[in-house]
Amino acid sequence: MSNTFQVDLRGIVDLLSHHLYASPRVYVRELLQNAVDAITAVGPGHVGRVEIVTGETLRISDNGIGLTEAQVHELLATIGRSSKRDELGFARHEFLGQFGIGLLSCFMVADEIRVHTRRGDAPAVVWTGSSDGRYEVTAGPEREPGTTVTLMPRRGAEHFLTGSVVTDLASQYGSLLPVEVSVDGRVVTGGGLPWELPHSARLAYAEETLGFRPFDVIELNVPAAGLTGAAFVLPTPVNPASRGGHRVYLKRMLLAESVEGLLPEWAFFARCVVDSAELRPTASRESLYDDGQLAETREAIADQIRGWLVRLAATDPRRLGEFLRVHHLGVKALALHDDEMLRLVEQWYPMQTNMGEITLAEFRERYGVLRYAATADEFRQLAAVAAAQDVGLINGGYVYDAELIERLAARDSEVRAERLDPTDLTTRFLPLEAGTELGLRPFLAAAQRRLDRLGCEVVVRAFDPVTLPALYLVSRAAAFHDEFTASRDQADDLWGGVLDALSQTVPTDRPQLVLNHRNPLVRRVAALADVELAGLAVESLYGQALLLGHHPIRPSDAALLTTSFLGLLDRAVPAEES
Repeated sequence: MSNTFQVDLRGIVDLLSHHLYASPRVYVRELLQNAVDAITAVGPGHVGRVEIVTGETLRISDNGIGLTEAQVHELLATIGRSSKRDELGFARHEFLGQFGIGLLSCFMVADEIRVHTRRGDAPAVVWTGSSDGRYEVTAGPEREPGTTVTLMPRRGAEHFLTGSVVTDLASQYGSLLPVEVSVDGRVVTGGGLPWELPHSARLAYAEETLGFRPFDVIELNVPAAGLTGAAFVLPTPVNPASRGGHRVYLKRMLLAESVEGLLPEWAFFARCVVDSAELRPTASRESLYDDGQLAETREAIADQIRGWLVRLAATDPRRLGEFLRVHHLGVKALALHDDEMLRLVEQWYPMQTNMGEITLAEFRERYGVLRYAATADEFRQLAAVAAAQDVGLINGGYVYDAELIERLAARDSEVRAERLDPTDLTTRFLPLEAGTELGLRPFLAAAQRRLDRLGCEVVVRAFDPVTLPALYLVSRAAAFHDEFTASRDQADDLWGGVLDALSQTVPTDRPQLVLNHRNPLVRRVAALADVELAGLAVESLYGQALLLGHHPIRPSDAALLTTSFLGLLDRAVPAEES
């Protein structure tokens, strides 16, 4: 013996209001959608109209195709079955509704729904449904073909049916509909498509609707998705991690104002307003179904935004420069996997270098090789010293910059890229004369003894700028060794044994404290006869070099900074005589 499911309509209404729809406000959209579908079903050339009247009840009337009594039973009293709906002509491509649950959404704001409808010459019928699951169908007074839906408000939901709220909702959802919609005699439709307005009007539309005056407007057209619209470029920087939503219409009915997934992640600098005839909505009709068609549409829109950037580079470089100053992160993110954008970044995006802000193309022309520091701290430490040796250096510490430089070299055999190892600079420093170096050996030996416990090698060179007394340089091998040692110290016994075995293969280059013999202070320190005072001075120079280079301060370094400072202070302040 087979049985049928018993549907608890109150449970269904609770499911709709708390889990499917974001807000009861969508009931106006569902009513408009059903009315427009009924008007569309009449056929081409039919002049449709929808009238909404508010008061103690809400009444929405259309001059659409209407329903017979049999169709009322099939469409209004059956939940979840679409075959009869298809047979009756309400699943054709040009219709808005797809899920047959639109009328049920009205139970979120109404205790009773009355549908008075007539199709052609058939008798008029009235379907009356209650939120407790009961309904009845009776003969109705004669009327012109079409349908009128009347809602009796639920207690506590009356404000959703007031004239001002309904007017706002009908304007929000239906302003672009191709049929006339009025609320209490006021027409709320008839506005042109925003992307078809003159340029100044489009800017004003964005300011009023989206809340900003766009930097530019990019027209969008994806025939495969029946999509037209515009991408409005934000005039100010935005967090790349923010997932800005887009205003999406389906067959000119507003789907939602914050739809995600329409653009690729790198295009976070644009907000779109589009209308599509082909993209599929989810069951709640508040977002887009993420399928292959949406993916293809997203890629097509990405191509059009990319094309706008290329045209801007060719026709208005100054304007492109303004855009890049605001939204360089999005363009750089795209350039990581798009060759055309990579060339655009190379030619037009100014990067920070020790010779000022210049493009990679200009840097290549001047220096031949794209030499860069991998971190901002490394750049700050080496920029002035490298410039004094006529070594061009790019700050690769900003987001994506180092990766873009390396990718440019990987894609073009004529481009050379090289990460500057800090110790490479010592090869450009001048060695001291033999007699001078020989005279400094006692001082160097004493200085080395003071810094040996810190794992630092002391050398003396002559370099510019003269104002810099000392430079602390850590090669990549030395930095890796320090990180490896720290990891080994923190590991448990098992991994500690593994790391001990690997330690035999880890390079053991030592950091260098390079003292600048051109600096007067360094020469005075080296000439001190007081060995203890010279040692304190060297330790202080070591601490200053660490701080200026933004190097991490270990506990042993912090202790040395304290003792050297107090030691020098003790020497500078004479003791009181008793």
